[in-house]
Amino acid sequence: MVQEHHARRLHWDLRLEHDGVLWSWAVPKGIPLLNRPNHLAVRTEDHPLEYLEFHGDIPRGQYGAGTMRIWDSGTYEPEKLLDDEVIVTFHGERVDGKYVLFRTKGDQWMIHRMSPPADPTRAPFPRDLRPMLATAAKTLPRDGADWAFEMKWDGMRVLLAVEGGTLTLTSRRGNDVTGRFPELRPLADRLAAVEVVLDGEVVALDDAGRPSFEQLQPRMHVGSPAVARRLAGERPVVCMLFDILWLDGHSTCELPYTERRQLLERLELSGPTWQTPPSTVGDGSAVKRAAEELGMEGVVAKRLDSTYQPGRRSDSWRKVKLVADQEFVVGGWLPGAGRLEGRLGSLLVGYHDGGALRYAGRVGSGIDERARTDLEARVASLARTSSPFATTPKLTTPHWVEPELVVRVAFQNWTNAAILRAPRYRGVRDDKEPADVVRE
Repeated sequence: MVQEHHARRLHWDLRLEHDGVLWSWAVPKGIPLLNRPNHLAVRTEDHPLEYLEFHGDIPRGQYGAGTMRIWDSGTYEPEKLLDDEVIVTFHGERVDGKYVLFRTKGDQWMIHRMSPPADPTRAPFPRDLRPMLATAAKTLPRDGADWAFEMKWDGMRVLLAVEGGTLTLTSRRGNDVTGRFPELRPLADRLAAVEVVLDGEVVALDDAGRPSFEQLQPRMHVGSPAVARRLAGERPVVCMLFDILWLDGHSTCELPYTERRQLLERLELSGPTWQTPPSTVGDGSAVKRAAEELGMEGVVAKRLDSTYQPGRRSDSWRKVKLVADQEFVVGGWLPGAGRLEGRLGSLLVGYHDGGALRYAGRVGSGIDERARTDLEARVASLARTSSPFATTPKLTTPHWVEPELVVRVAFQNWTNAAILRAPRYRGVRDDKEPADVVRE
């Protein structure tokens, strides 16, 4: 019998009836369904036979406090039952096949599946997926009946991987950002034994319930686990989930959008810090009007027959922004004047165009004291002697930097000379590759 045990940490309790008691192991990542890798199994004390039928809540303060439910049950055939090695064949509803448990040190054991996988098409969990990207567009598609329309969230794009009851968040650049958002970890408890990779966006909501990129900034760059926990308690983020790339041993990337969406909705993921926002088929104009009324960043249109193309930008997904803002690469900075003399006054930003970095203007508005101090430290480590821009702007006392820092900038529009009009700094985007920054 295997029990799913939502205690201080989610794990699975494997129990074998033997000589009037239940031999027991706590398996943090669950019973392996593939031959590799082996899973840790911690030998615990023998339990009474009554545990074979136990499911429910164990009160706080008692041993094993939490919720326990029966995950699988059945019979087993023993081949070897020793103090340091157990070989058995399980006949359960979910687990069926030959396994060996062997002790490595003390109460530390490993469990290995000896039989071939019950599902020969089941593949190892993916480790190198990247989010699919949308192409910027001025208008919504005309053939709206072939498209689904979603809100564009003003946040941080992440892939969420749940394996063995553990959640891992990965940024667009492939960085592990799990520790920055501890309030999302209960999502792994919610999914439990489901192995899945989801696509979503982490957002911070303001007092009116609208996404606020400015309020998300402190969360995006936090390094201390203690600070992350404090910020999570003060103003928790919400992750908006809108696609699924992997489910229980099988890639879903080759499925059309409509089928992936059905799989996502069947998971019924709606919790205190995660939501599955609606997707509307065929009525893009209504979604755009709603986005405008709600003050959203824009709308994303996705072809109903589109596959998921990890790491690629595709015309099958199109983003239509309702506000003028985008990412830019920092190529230099200008010192301030007056009270800012000797300090960073404005950033010199640009975008990539055919392999060249084009100058787009300077950005000084919107940089508060905290941001200024952070930016000064960042540009100091990137200093260089020559301009990174294809055409060097005529400026007084510019300081050039390696074009590796990405920032987000809001602006009124573009001038005829391709310079930003009324730009305003919004924050650093260390989750985006500088090479991906183009004029939108």
